Order: sequence, then C-alpha cells, then structure tokens
Amino acid sequence: MSEQTERQPFELVQPIILRIDKEDPSTEDEGISAVARAAIIAYLQDPQNPEWQTWASQAFAKSVRRANPKMFAKVLELFPEQMVSEVGKAQAVGLPPLPAADLPKLIAKLQVSGTELPKSDEVLVSSVNIVLNKSLGMSTGKAAAQAAHALFAWLTEAEPSFIEHWLNDHAPVGVKQLPRNEFERLSDHASGPVIQDAGRTEIDPGSTTAFILCDKP
Repeated sequence: MSEQTERQPFELVQPIILRIDKEDPSTEDEGISAVARAAIIAYLQDPQNPEWQTWASQAFAKSVRRANPKMFAKVLELFPEQMVSEVGKAQAVGLPPLPAADLPKLIAKLQVSGTELPKSDEVLVSSVNIVLNKSLGMSTGKAAAQAAHALFAWLTEAEPSFIEHWLNDHAPVGVKQLPRNEFERLSDHASGPVIQDAGRTEIDPGSTTAFILCDKP
C-alpha cells in the first residue's frame, strides 16, 4: 500500500499531535506506539463519521506534529472530545480528518519535520507489533507516521474477533525496528499490508517502511 505522491488542497488529512517534553522525554518507541494508537483511537471514537469514509478512500493521509506540553494542552482544549493515547511517558492525540489546506491555526503552526525522541534498549512487545525498516534512518516523526499508517491499514483488514480481544486488552502496540534484511524476511509473514512511502519527505518513493506482525490467537 502506498500514499499519493502529491497532496491535493481538497484532500483530507488526519493530524496526530505528539507531546514532546524536552525536560523528561519519552523514548522513541513509546512515541511511535502512542502516535499509532492515537490514530485508530480517534477513528474508533466515531467510525460512522462520513469524513472518515472519505479519508479512507483517499490515501490515509496523516500529519504527525509535535507540541510542547503547553501547546499540547491547548490542542486538548480545542478538541476536548478526543481521547489521549498514552504509552509510557509518551502522549499523543489523533484528530478527525480535516482539509489539508484549511487546518486550524493552532494545528497548522505545529512543526512536522525534525521530530526526534531518544532511543532506548528496552523493546516494546505486544500481541500487535509495528515492524519498522530501521535501515531507512527515519526520524521519530516519520517513523511514527508510517507506523500509524500500518496500524490503520491492518485494522481495516483484521478479523473482528481478534480486534475485539485486542481492544478489550486496551490495544497495546509493540514496536520492532529491524535492519533491512530481517525486515524484508518478516514482511512475508505480515498480518496486514506492507506500507510503501510516497517519498514526500526523508526517504525515496516506494521505500517499504512498516507493517504489522501479530501473535497468533
């Protein structure tokens, strides 16, 4: 699955806001997991919203933006109905789809590029795991966007009984960042679509970035 190469003004995009606390940051994998969970939490809050259907029929376009604690609080004030995704020290909130060319000013001024969080030797493991192509050298923000894309694509195809069990367990999401050879080997066993990037930022078009790997029920 790939994204469109050019974002049209009328295209809907799902903004996902990642809280970045410079004084006490989360780990990179916690941030990636929190962002991916935030994307689907927002969808599952109101799946019948027709804008979700329009968005899903386009390119699952996402925009991961960073906010310091003060700005993150302002986002929650602007969208009080949206649930926060928390993984370890990481917090993220997904918003419903919005027109790419007409985002609220508060959201539009939040930075997209250059989002980085510290790496950790601790590995997040769950029954649902996002596998990322570490060899691409993606920033935290880029990897989080690809992870969110993979998780949403998986959600649309997974067995309802597995999803129900996973949601009842509070939807934990693990993260595995693997070198290219191991990434490609495991991609043959992916539990959902293998994501290919459109090449808008950071990496070459068509690069395989992420997929979901689930434990067998």
